[in-house]
Amino acid sequence: MKNRARFGLVAVLVVAALVAAACGDDGGDSKPADVNTTCTQKAADIKSVDFNGDGKFVVGVATPGPRDDGAYYQALVECVDRLVKANGGSSIIVDKIAQADAGTQIENLAKQNPDILVVGASEIGKPLPDLAKKYSSIFWYCNCGAGQQANPDYAQSQDDGSEINYTAGYATGLLLKDKKKSTAAFIGNTDANGFEVESFDAFNLGLQAVDASYKATYYGTGSFDDVPKATEAYNNAKGAGVGAIYPFLGGAHEPIVKLANKDKLITMSAGKSDACSKKDITYDIAVRFDAGDYLDTIFKEILAGTYKEGSIRTFHVGKDPQPGAKICKPTSDQTKALDAAYADVASGKLDAKFFEIKKKAYKF
Repeated sequence: MKNRARFGLVAVLVVAALVAAACGDDGGDSKPADVNTTCTQKAADIKSVDFNGDGKFVVGVATPGPRDDGAYYQALVECVDRLVKANGGSSIIVDKIAQADAGTQIENLAKQNPDILVVGASEIGKPLPDLAKKYSSIFWYCNCGAGQQANPDYAQSQDDGSEINYTAGYATGLLLKDKKKSTAAFIGNTDANGFEVESFDAFNLGLQAVDASYKATYYGTGSFDDVPKATEAYNNAKGAGVGAIYPFLGGAHEPIVKLANKDKLITMSAGKSDACSKKDITYDIAVRFDAGDYLDTIFKEILAGTYKEGSIRTFHVGKDPQPGAKICKPTSDQTKALDAAYADVASGKLDAKFFEIKKKAYKF
């Protein structure tokens, strides 16, 4: 799935993230990114991204989930494909990498000598310190979600799962209110994953900010990609009379969205920012933590010389245009209400609550 591996955070990093969220603006605004123009930046001189000096531009991508999941990982792969096309290069995609095999698989990719090697999640990022040092001619970039320790040999992008999923819950609450429903289902892998605990609890917090009686129930499937188990969880949720489905899934994501479409239940994306424009499947909400949108920004900053190995770029809801939930066809009242929720997040008003969610999720 878009498992950004939010486990393993230590308290000091969380505190630092909260302080940064409350005190600093990354220089963006909260308007959604235009996904039709992202990842098309062309280098004025290909030498600026030809890090190994072989005259070619090659980007390698390593992801733990499937490249065609319709969600988080597909967004990253599609962005890379557009970037290399715009710059006359090529890509090497290795997906479905098991955590236990990450060192071998990523090293095999590094041996093919890409200029930039994109690691799609911290879940498979444990080998990064050693590999980035060993293959130093490569520009190493981890789309790390909640992040890893800073390291001078590779760059990271990060975001905040509490901020993002609070807005997802808030948007869902607004739609439930119109449908006169009060419950939602959060279908994931396992609540033993800290990042899932964080995401679920923040989602519930957002729901209850709309109405204190609203509630989400977690349904674990043991996998982000197992369609039969996800379908069983969906049917259990449907039988319980829920009004909304959050498929926090990878390979099983789109099959569950299609079931929700058939049953006319509120449903949402898990990562991709262009979900509202899909033609073959219908989303009511785009929950945006789009790895492609992040890479679009990162690539522009690489070209500008402002983003280097060792850099950490953190995307915040309400301060950057990329992350956060968006209702696909909002009323004017829903737009105003969700804008206010974004403002609450950006102001730091919810930081103490987010900190408590993180304490529970990561047990510090």
